[in-house]
Amino acid sequence: MNRDLTLHDWIVAGVWVAVGLAAGVLLRILLRWLGKHATRTRWSGDDVLVDALRALVPIAALSGGVAAAAAALPLTGRVNNTVNQILTVLLILAATITAARVITGLVRAVTQSRSGVAGSATIFVNITRVVVLAIGCLVVLQTLGISIAPLLTALGVGGLAVALALQDTLANLFAGIHILASKTIQPGDYIRLTSGEEGYVVDINWRNTVVRNLSNNLVIIPNAQLSSTNMTNFSRPEHEMTLTVQVGVGYDSDLEHVERVTAEIVTEVMTEVEGAMPEHEPAIRFHTFGDSRISFTVILGVGEFSDQYRIKHEFIKRLHKRYRVEGIRIPSPARTVALQQNGVAIPPQRDGSLSIP
Repeated sequence: MNRDLTLHDWIVAGVWVAVGLAAGVLLRILLRWLGKHATRTRWSGDDVLVDALRALVPIAALSGGVAAAAAALPLTGRVNNTVNQILTVLLILAATITAARVITGLVRAVTQSRSGVAGSATIFVNITRVVVLAIGCLVVLQTLGISIAPLLTALGVGGLAVALALQDTLANLFAGIHILASKTIQPGDYIRLTSGEEGYVVDINWRNTVVRNLSNNLVIIPNAQLSSTNMTNFSRPEHEMTLTVQVGVGYDSDLEHVERVTAEIVTEVMTEVEGAMPEHEPAIRFHTFGDSRISFTVILGVGEFSDQYRIKHEFIKRLHKRYRVEGIRIPSPARTVALQQNGVAIPPQRDGSLSIP
């Protein structure tokens, strides 16, 4: 300290701190106003930028006020240097956290808005955040006068040991990156594995894929297992799919009449039931002369996988009711068994039962 502190010095320092604090408050109010206007734009990147700057700008303004106050005080060179170092480190940390928020927010916005880009941003966001924070920590160490060259060397050597110890974790990490880069699955897709797991993909993170089945339970599947198994994606190349329902009528039925009535029910279900495809044309195909019936297939259009159960439910109810009105018989399976005793056929009784002497 070059001289003793006076009241004037304290007043000047207090004024600078107050100016920095007031500037931070005003800038935060300005950023809040900008944030309201940013929500009205189509691009989500400005929302991310304004939201991240709300934390950095007040800290930077207050740090500037504290630095000006320290410069106004008659401090020694060592104390002044220490104060400047602390403020610099604080600004670097705040800038690093802000940069991590901005970059990860932009990564999330890009991956979720552009077609052809993986819809799950979690794994990319986590990797980006770790990289930005690591760079910020290295800059802080360098600012404090700590050489980072030995640290980088140690990390390079230790990375080999870590890679060997975390083989399963790294396998899941790179498998997740491969799944997202190849666009095999994306959040919202309905998938089914050969091992039996199925459901809607909720998220793909650095270690596993989260799937929500129709009973609303979460199934956690390691990325390495997901990438190495056979899988059916019911949402690719499009969410719309077809549903087949097997129906059978008696041999005494008029097939032209059956086809016309069934087509009317298909059209009714497609236009009235939620999740169906109104533009779907009725498709009815007779294919088998069975033991007691003529079997045919009805093809229905479904908006997505989970809609098939509701549509099938409504179609069977309405078709059964209409068949009863039209007198169309749906026979139960029946077999005729002929028994013989000593080469003589045993006739059935009047009630249809057999009497074996």
